[in-house]
Amino acid sequence: MDEVAVHPLWGRLLLLAVAVLDIAATVWTVTHLAPPGSVANFFSYFTIQSNLIVILVLLGIALRDPQGRRWQLIRCAATLYILITGVVYALLLQGLNVGIPYPWTNDTLHRVTPLVMVADWLLVPVALGVTVRLVAALLVYPVAYGIYSLIRGPVVDWYPYPFLDPRTQGYGSLAVGLVFLVAAFVVLAIAVVFLGDLSRRALVRRVEPSEPESP
Repeated sequence: MDEVAVHPLWGRLLLLAVAVLDIAATVWTVTHLAPPGSVANFFSYFTIQSNLIVILVLLGIALRDPQGRRWQLIRCAATLYILITGVVYALLLQGLNVGIPYPWTNDTLHRVTPLVMVADWLLVPVALGVTVRLVAALLVYPVAYGIYSLIRGPVVDWYPYPFLDPRTQGYGSLAVGLVFLVAAFVVLAIAVVFLGDLSRRALVRRVEPSEPESP
């Protein structure tokens, strides 16, 4: 399938501006941590990690706009991870103390960046094809993050999110919740890849010249 996804110059400049905003929000947050907090804990949030991935992708698009399949897979993964950040925040964490005390940074990390990445994925789409192998590869990082958090949690007596904390719900409820969470991530991964395919086909149909009718 055609995987080329070329950004116009104005789009690259816009994404560069979003990258700068995201960098500012991340730096401001890490330098103004609300107590209790630590830099290690800060960088153990999925929100921060996914935003760092997005920053690198946005800078890559703004400066070079690569066209290879490997880069488009990275772009797809970044879109999925920041979408997970936005969806989990909206459904499970909104209204809770997530360690980000400033409204503008919170909005940038949890709302603005996910919306921009999803919009970019739909407006400059790429067709990767929905396969079990691709979906599994996309979910390696979120699953590894969950394992990391559960291993690190007892060591430092801190968990980044309530739904990962067995101290308040027990391991049985935690396991059930994680199964549903992983299932939701599978659905999101399929949706991101499928929408990229669908949007790409629609874009190709719009730009392809129509064949002249036979006399």
